[in-house]
Amino acid sequence: MRTFSKKIDKKIASYQQELIETHYREVDNMYRQIRGWRHDYRNHIQTMKAYAASENWEAIRRYLDLLDDDLTTVDTVIKTGNPMTDAILNSKISLAKSKNIQVIADAHVPVRLKSSEIDLCCIIGNLFDNAIEASVKLPEDQRKIRVYMDMKNTQLYISFTNFTAGKKLKKTGNLFRSTKGEGHGFGLVRIDAIVERLDGYISRNSEDGAFTTEILLPQI
Repeated sequence: MRTFSKKIDKKIASYQQELIETHYREVDNMYRQIRGWRHDYRNHIQTMKAYAASENWEAIRRYLDLLDDDLTTVDTVIKTGNPMTDAILNSKISLAKSKNIQVIADAHVPVRLKSSEIDLCCIIGNLFDNAIEASVKLPEDQRKIRVYMDMKNTQLYISFTNFTAGKKLKKTGNLFRSTKGEGHGFGLVRIDAIVERLDGYISRNSEDGAFTTEILLPQI
């Protein structure tokens, strides 16, 4: 029994490390885009100076519109007050948008958290990955994820809702049945283990066309 438990712990630890590395690559890619835009900043200024010298104001307006659209693709979408949370949320929002998934996010997180930022990163990352994977099965005009994070008295409240295809999922124990692979299962186990260790609360609710996960994490 102990040997089996160790194998499970090793698999979960391995999956957690892989998850963190994936998140790091996503965040790194986002900041590479930002650095690239900054690198081109001088060229943009020189181009607009050339238009200004010839008093081509219409060209400047068009160029500014193009820059505005370009900057929107790399600008920080969410500023929660917590750098780690900002990084993981914005990287996942960027990933979702690349798959034509609309994300509605409202997140406010205190800078100092009782829970480890790595724990929070794992929770948010898993929730987002599950929501994205469910969303891509829908037609593009139906893909939507709602994220809400804020303090409720002394607890950090996290809510993820995504639209799903078909009827409500069937529940087995504390988890809903999934047709996905082993990694997905460990992701759910990891979330539950973190919430339990932090004396938190988790609720999953499946209705026709929507799936919601709610989590409360004590912060005192």
